[in-house]
Amino acid sequence: MGTFAERFAELVEVRAARPAAVAQAAARRARAAAPPGRLLIIAADHPARGALRAGNDPLAMGNRADLLERMCVALARPGVHGVLGTPDVIEDLLLLGALEGKVVIGSMNRGGLAGAAFEIDDRFTAYTAPAIAGARLDGGKMLLRVDLADPATARTLEACARAVTDLAAHGLMAMVEPFLSSREDGGRVRNVLTPEAMIHAVSIASGLGATSAHTWLKVPVVDRMEEVMAASTLPALLLGGEVLADQDAALAGWKAALALPTVRGLVVGRSLLYPPGGDVAGAVDAAAGLL
Repeated sequence: MGTFAERFAELVEVRAARPAAVAQAAARRARAAAPPGRLLIIAADHPARGALRAGNDPLAMGNRADLLERMCVALARPGVHGVLGTPDVIEDLLLLGALEGKVVIGSMNRGGLAGAAFEIDDRFTAYTAPAIAGARLDGGKMLLRVDLADPATARTLEACARAVTDLAAHGLMAMVEPFLSSREDGGRVRNVLTPEAMIHAVSIASGLGATSAHTWLKVPVVDRMEEVMAASTLPALLLGGEVLADQDAALAGWKAALALPTVRGLVVGRSLLYPPGGDVAGAVDAAAGLL
């Protein structure tokens, strides 16, 4: 296999000299067997939206070699079932041979760049449903931030509904990550993480598309999670969010929410890839132990 530095150098060379290798790797990849009862997915679709911060480092996810090495460590740990990412990250991992037998979810709308004036108008700039099906992935994920004061919300709602319908037509999971959001005085978009806001967000997301048969939700852990999750019968995965100094508190929150009947696992990125102390394997193992 060689060192990761050697594998990364080979990846860069293949990218330049043999672009067809991406499609070839996707075609021969061994797909995951039937999904287990609980899922642990490693997320890394933040960079495409310009959200590179992890903990105190504003550019943590901006070093692709470092990010990929962390992801390869995480994906190799027992109990990790798959990955969520944009085409560039997924294709890097395909060429590194890190996705054999894994569940792979393609991230679809990354156009609502972090900090942009148009952030709520979250355009679909990455995977499409046909591309996800063509690459033999297992589903698509979309971010849905509903700002009742921003007319651009309507376009994002419509686009997400269309994506849910299109993915279902291919028999693929549509993973919807919903929030009620608002702009602070300085213009920054903030997600409202009260139980009441999340109940509204879950209710809105559950009704998107021509069918909900293949829809899953991706939700944060907030207070009164039993009430939040009672807003829908759809299966849900818990997101990790920001890197917390108190990892034990994060684990405790995930553990409690995992006891709820519709909660089926975790989709975690920065919290596991950039944990306090830097022990990626240890952080991933602790999360996998909850399942």
